[in-house]
Amino acid sequence: METEIHEGGCLCGAVRYRAQGVPASTNLCHCTQCRRQTGSAMPAFATWPRDQVELLRGTPAAYAATPAAERSFCASCGSTLFWRRHASGDVDVFLGTLDRPERIRPPDFELWTVHRQPWVAPVPGATQRREGMSED
Repeated sequence: METEIHEGGCLCGAVRYRAQGVPASTNLCHCTQCRRQTGSAMPAFATWPRDQVELLRGTPAAYAATPAAERSFCASCGSTLFWRRHASGDVDVFLGTLDRPERIRPPDFELWTVHRQPWVAPVPGATQRREGMSED
């Protein structure tokens, strides 16, 4: 069986990466931090184990909005690239930075739906989490 390969990068091309395999999960996040970072109503993510994501070119800058996680972005063009919880072995890749995001399955779940914009409908079949990952 052939391993899926997904490549992506920032707007200016200074940072490029490769993710191997099927994502462990996919999600939309409606939290205020993600909205502010991206300027979007809700970013989409695909999650892989850290050892399945490798940088091909460049070094992203990072910002820790909270002590629990780090947000990575291109220092040249500002494109958001990754979100990583310090206590996790996973990396969330901002779906919009993939070269072919249409190859990724629809979101498995939505986070922080308490902050969902009223004009955004829930994704059919996705688990709705009013807050973060601790909900089930």
